[in-house]
Amino acid sequence: MSADGSAHSAESAESTENAENAEEMEVRDPVSAPDAEGRPRRTTRRFPLFTKDTARPEGGGRAASGEAPAPARQWPMLAVLGTVGLGLLVTAFDLFRLGTLLVGAALLAGAVLRWVLPGVGMLAVRSRFTDIVTYGVLGLSIVMLALMAQPNPLLEIPFLKDTLHFTVSN
Repeated sequence: MSADGSAHSAESAESTENAENAEEMEVRDPVSAPDAEGRPRRTTRRFPLFTKDTARPEGGGRAASGEAPAPARQWPMLAVLGTVGLGLLVTAFDLFRLGTLLVGAALLAGAVLRWVLPGVGMLAVRSRFTDIVTYGVLGLSIVMLALMAQPNPLLEIPFLKDTLHFTVSN
């Protein structure tokens, strides 16, 4: 019985210690837990009402040194936007195929720049992999569509023509 009594007294001493620690801690939310220093910290999975900061994407640093003027630090983004603008201008002057090829080539160049350069400035929007895939797929699809555009397509894919006739005729 003394073994049970000593075990019981050890449990009561431990519960008294836990009760003293609980009195010291201030609980702000129904879902809070102490951090490493013992302060209560919110552990809810709900997003905060106001975002305090966001993580910079991988490779989102400056493309040139901090002493360089702002446009020079963002040269990859300016090169892609300049080429897209030139493509849209060429398209406006009734050279549809050449203009859309320029737009697609600019996006493909953006994918290559994102892959090759360690810092691409504002061209980095998401993770490196996601940016490369997004720029690459969009650029390739725009180039392919420009090559297949009527009249006189430069690229003909036979099964697409059969598929189109099948869907239109039925």
